Amino acid sequence: MGRFVYLMNVSVDLLIEQVPGDNGAGEWLRIDEELHRELNARSRDFALLVQGRLFYELMEEYWPRSRDDASLPEVLREYGELWTSKPKILVSRTRHRADHNTQVFGGDDALVRLRALRASTDGAIGVGGAGLATQLLREGMLDELLLYAHPSILGFGRPLFDDYDLPVDLDLLEQQRFGSGVTMHRYAVRQGDAAR
Repeated sequence: MGRFVYLMNVSVDLLIEQVPGDNGAGEWLRIDEELHRELNARSRDFALLVQGRLFYELMEEYWPRSRDDASLPEVLREYGELWTSKPKILVSRTRHRADHNTQVFGGDDALVRLRALRASTDGAIGVGGAGLATQLLREGMLDELLLYAHPSILGFGRPLFDDYDLPVDLDLLEQQRFGSGVTMHRYAVRQGDAAR
């Protein structure tokens, strides 16, 4: 059975954006070549990606063009190729088609289809987007958090999960520190503690 893994850049106070819509692209982030290589490797290891509409559209706007942009560093072009070619599921009620090796799950059966996808997938499934991650957590389907904590306290902004106020216990699986001061924390979600 697959594992849904929510990968996200966060501030130390667990915010993912300071300005509405920056969705992990704010000036507070310290994504250098070392960290981007790490993110590329993690993305390469995912069997597929599942992304909410807002997150997907942010990615779709930039990464397909980046893979062929000779003015960009190789590590960015590599991620553009990874994102574009990796099998993806877009979870959206408003979009009915998407390019770049993407299927759309929409409507009332999206969570049922995601549960079946998880059961039939071998390996980790990358999750992008706070709204989608929150839905998976509520359904007891979010298996891991892969958080890259940037040494900034934002004080206000969008939290790691949207409108979720129940305690969830985690088990630390892995940690790593990068030269930029960013730290990676990988946690397993204790499924008995997440609301269903």
